[in-house]
Amino acid sequence: MKRHGKTANFLRSIGEYVLSIGFFILIWFLYTKLNDVPTYILPSPDQVWSSFIGLFTSGLVWGHLWATTYEVMLGFLIGSFLGIVLGYLFIKTDWIKTALMPYLIFFQTAPKIALVPLFIVWFGIGVVSKIILIISMVVFPVLAGMMLGLESIPSDVKNLMKVLKANRWQIFSQVEFQYALPSLFSSLKIGIVQAVIGAIVAEWMSGKQGLGYILTYASSTYETPMLIAGILLTILLGIATYEMVHIAENKMLYWHESKKE
Repeated sequence: MKRHGKTANFLRSIGEYVLSIGFFILIWFLYTKLNDVPTYILPSPDQVWSSFIGLFTSGLVWGHLWATTYEVMLGFLIGSFLGIVLGYLFIKTDWIKTALMPYLIFFQTAPKIALVPLFIVWFGIGVVSKIILIISMVVFPVLAGMMLGLESIPSDVKNLMKVLKANRWQIFSQVEFQYALPSLFSSLKIGIVQAVIGAIVAEWMSGKQGLGYILTYASSTYETPMLIAGILLTILLGIATYEMVHIAENKMLYWHESKKE
């Protein structure tokens, strides 16, 4: 009975999304056709769809999609690992936090568009500068989530582990990491979205591969249908990578109250 109700709610949610998107596309279509809007200003949905399909059937998009996906995943994984390690070290060692936190805040608050030329000068125009930009955007939210999770451990649990004479690895794996997971996954979701944004910004500013390059090319040639199709593809990549993190969260946090029916 519970499964039937869950399935019904899922189908109802899907139906609501489809109706909402369908209504938006209908209004968009009617506006462009009734007002005879020029394609270079706002193409109709069918023109965007034709361009979207054309990117795949022509084979143009595959290499660019792979390049962006590779940059996003590699930058996200490295940035997440560094964020977890630094978050742990910041909680355990005050002098490391004091020494490194100002630099992390600098890279987090500095305009990313302004950092791209600087990274190109330092690391070249290739993939390395793009990966480093993505890492700089992922580290801070993951670090903050790790610190929040570690700070939320009840003192009674810490005292219990001392009584049981647990070693450092047992404390980390059985208590600290488990308590940090809920807030850590919240920050990882932010991090993966930041990774996609970072990749597109880096490719927009420099490079001849990636979805950002497609957007730059379409914008410079006034290929507005291709531009919107590229934006939609970027959104789909963001949704796909976000859902990957969400699936991992459901698998690892099956025991958490938020995942129980």
